[in-house]
Amino acid sequence: MTACIPPRLSRSGRTSSADGDAPSPPQQPHSPPGDGRFRAPRRSRLRGRFHIAGNDLSASIVVFLIALPLSLGIALATGAPLQAGLVAAAVGGIVVGRLGGSPLQVSGPAAGLTLVTAELIQKYGWRTTCAITVLAGIGQLGLATLRVARSALAVSPAIVHGMVAGIGTTIALAQLHVVLGGTPQSSAVDNALGLPAQLLDLHLAGLSVSALTIVLLLLWPRIPGTAGRLLRKVPAALAAVAAATLLAVVSGMRVPRVDLPSWSSHALPGLPEGPALGIAAGVLTIALVTSVQSLLSAVAVDKLVAARKEPKVHVPRSNLDRELAGQGAANIVSGALGGLPVAGVAVRSVANVSAGAISRNSTMLHGLWVVLAALFLVPVLDLIPLPALAALVMIVGIQMVSITHIRSVTRHREVIVYAVTVAGVVLIGILEGVALGIVTATGLALHRLSKTRITVKSKDDAVRVRVRGQLTFLAVPRLSRALHQIPQGAYVVVELDGSFMDHAAYETLQDWQMTHLARGGQVEVAGRSGVRIGELGSGTDACCRPWTAWRNHHCGEHPDTDRPEPAGTVADASGPTGCQLASGLSSFQRNTAPLVRDELARLARDGQRPSQLFLTCADSRLVTSMITASGPGDLFTVRNVGNLVPLPGEESGDDSVAAAIEYAVDVLQVQSITVCGHSGCGAMQTLLNAPPGTSQAAQTPLRRWLRHAQPSVDRMKSKHRTWARLSGRLPADAVEQLCLTNVVQQLEHLKAHESVARRLAEGTLELHGMYFHVGEAQAYLLSGSDGFDEVFDPVTATRREEAPA
Repeated sequence: MTACIPPRLSRSGRTSSADGDAPSPPQQPHSPPGDGRFRAPRRSRLRGRFHIAGNDLSASIVVFLIALPLSLGIALATGAPLQAGLVAAAVGGIVVGRLGGSPLQVSGPAAGLTLVTAELIQKYGWRTTCAITVLAGIGQLGLATLRVARSALAVSPAIVHGMVAGIGTTIALAQLHVVLGGTPQSSAVDNALGLPAQLLDLHLAGLSVSALTIVLLLLWPRIPGTAGRLLRKVPAALAAVAAATLLAVVSGMRVPRVDLPSWSSHALPGLPEGPALGIAAGVLTIALVTSVQSLLSAVAVDKLVAARKEPKVHVPRSNLDRELAGQGAANIVSGALGGLPVAGVAVRSVANVSAGAISRNSTMLHGLWVVLAALFLVPVLDLIPLPALAALVMIVGIQMVSITHIRSVTRHREVIVYAVTVAGVVLIGILEGVALGIVTATGLALHRLSKTRITVKSKDDAVRVRVRGQLTFLAVPRLSRALHQIPQGAYVVVELDGSFMDHAAYETLQDWQMTHLARGGQVEVAGRSGVRIGELGSGTDACCRPWTAWRNHHCGEHPDTDRPEPAGTVADASGPTGCQLASGLSSFQRNTAPLVRDELARLARDGQRPSQLFLTCADSRLVTSMITASGPGDLFTVRNVGNLVPLPGEESGDDSVAAAIEYAVDVLQVQSITVCGHSGCGAMQTLLNAPPGTSQAAQTPLRRWLRHAQPSVDRMKSKHRTWARLSGRLPADAVEQLCLTNVVQQLEHLKAHESVARRLAEGTLELHGMYFHVGEAQAYLLSGSDGFDEVFDPVTATRREEAPA
């Protein structure tokens, strides 16, 4: 259920915000003038300029405490002036926080840029590196102008994870020498080869400080008990560096310490000096690495925010082009002020989201705290031992080699791409390693496309040619060889068991078909199901799509269902509907049944264990398995007209819904209940169009059933409740408003059922509201389903694992 929701026009004609600022509340249609409801948006805008939420203030302090030691450590690892790390952290917080498109992402000096920056400083010096950072920022602004931000997401995750792991490995090897009291070499290979000699020349003072830092970093998040919960409020990085500093100061150890020079002697950028090609390569590397890392981090932050239960505040999704522009502006400012390159940082962003930040004010405040620390806490910072910072950065580098990422690429059979990228980054360089990863990923994709099995068998006076897999130009030689082995005049059935055929394969198959027909033969082309799809090029196969299984037709076979049947006749299997039903059953037995038979046999043996009760409307357009991507045994589904949940005691002899709820909650022990409404609901239209004062005797069974939805109508018309909103906008009409309100009201009815109330009190059951817009094929979930705050947000996906051709 992937969808991109465009900005909607509200009734006032203004578009809702999509650039990271919270949208203003919509006007309440049932609020009388003078009750204060119309003035609320204006007050909130005025307060938004001067008011800072408590969540943002506390989150900014948490992020600052993490960013301060990390920024110094990264600057140390690159060989840049230590002040450069503080400059980049401040600029990343203030500039990207204000201009970026991801409200809760925190930017600053990133460990992923350590290798690139260190190499540039070694080759060209610090002043030229600052100039390269400025040029890279200008390049990012150019990319943002071209609106190509989302194209960065097309890079295989295996390549990105491999690049990050390679950088982390290189960082860890280099900082290990500092931890042991030595000096890192210029390359990862030299650092690895030099470890034995370094182990023979240990510096115990620096090693003890580093050991304490590492132990606290690893054990701090695992401190048990009440004391542990209190202590874990202090970031592990800050606790480890503070303890190491205290040890070095109290014991009087002779270890190198942070030495922040006066800001008056701070180095600013100069004109680039060096070969033009090398400078250009450095600019390209900085621009690409910072851009890809920032955009992927922004997407990850969106996922974290969507999964967050507290606080229940709507945070807009990231505008990636704006985020890229913000990163470019920050790199220009950071480079001009003598700072490190800036990128979105996952560690600080995760801390920001977890600490409950609700707007970009948190990121900006964290940058302000860094500025104040750099100006007024220099004596304190100068006490920090450098081995502690080296140990901190080494652990960060090790954590960049994620076991979760390795399992993911292994599961998707892309471990070779990951391994080649890691090896390339470690042994050669970042750009070279990424290029090798891209070449490997392309080769792997071509190999998979070329894995096409072509078999020719003679059976029942017919020759069957079966093609399994994607039919591309890579398989044309084998296809041509197989087709030319078929005797002239034979009856041939060509079964295409794949979802894609390119132009070269199409022409090869069409040319052979025409030649075979001209020589007296017969050719039938069938799809995956064996159903004839007609002549090649006739266009009848255009309806074959992955969602064909949910459509009441077959390619090339469209029974005339529009023709009315004579009055008094009964449809049988020979009529249009009967044909359609029989054809569908036949297709299931031939194609689907073999695939699901084992799973259904297991369910028949073990019994059903669904995870949720799904209560939705009887509307024929709602295919629950399609919109929830569920299979047999996943959902316990209840459907009725209007997706209603009658209150206990009001069923009037019809206990079917209450019985289903009791069975699902008490017997099946489902973990959640979802009430799903939909757009254009006929039941809601009937409610709105019902004439007032209809007598009980004149009510039809439908109207008697729909009386259970009358509380939804009353809720919508109440002047004491706000209208439900759909992705920040007002509903299109009264029917859509009633459909949304009905979902919220039926969730309230659910809480009145004894079994549901008991499980909710135990904390073993969750209630969810869902709305499916049929015309947009878009699903919306009710935000804050525990409190039912009547805001429906779109369900989105950042990446699909496989897309049909």
